[in-house]
Amino acid sequence: MTIRYPNGKIYKPQVESIAKKDTGQKKNDISFSNRGKTLEDELNETNNFYLNRQIAVIHKKPVPVQIVNVEYPKRSAAVIREAYFRTPSTTDYNGVWNGYYIDFEAKETESKTSFPLKNVHAHQIKHMEDVSNQKGISFTIVRFSKLERYFVLPFTVLLEAWNNMERGGAKSIPLKVFESSTYEISPGYNPRIDYLSIIEKMITNKEC
Repeated sequence: MTIRYPNGKIYKPQVESIAKKDTGQKKNDISFSNRGKTLEDELNETNNFYLNRQIAVIHKKPVPVQIVNVEYPKRSAAVIREAYFRTPSTTDYNGVWNGYYIDFEAKETESKTSFPLKNVHAHQIKHMEDVSNQKGISFTIVRFSKLERYFVLPFTVLLEAWNNMERGGAKSIPLKVFESSTYEISPGYNPRIDYLSIIEKMITNKEC
């Protein structure tokens, strides 16, 4: 199926490699059970955990798509051959937790040294800025897939890096900045990515 952006450009989803070589090292049960899962899979499981226990109501945003070409190989089946995104996407997830509006993006990178800012779009920065201006909590969860490390990237840190890039500076955020200026999440069993515990710390520290 072909999906296009509103400007007609073909949508090419980023595909993360999930094949891993056997290094002979022992893996714990948590790592083994989550092998091959994307960050989106892990966040969806986490959000289901929050919802089932009435901790928070956070969902992945649906992306409006306009279908333009459908084939019917069988009378009882339809195959979508071409579609367009109606509008540019904003962020991946939103919802409410403990009276706070939560709005965030999820990104993965295979780089071991930095997070490329090309993975973020200008309209997403504008959306997150609007959310922050309305006292909502906006951030990005970044997974360094080859390192199996997860970070909550506050919008203020992302915005500073974005503005620096706009002025001709670095086009990526180094791992060392994540280690010094963001919050690392240690993956668990249930919930897998307990990002709300990090947000609670950020609120306590008045960083969001």
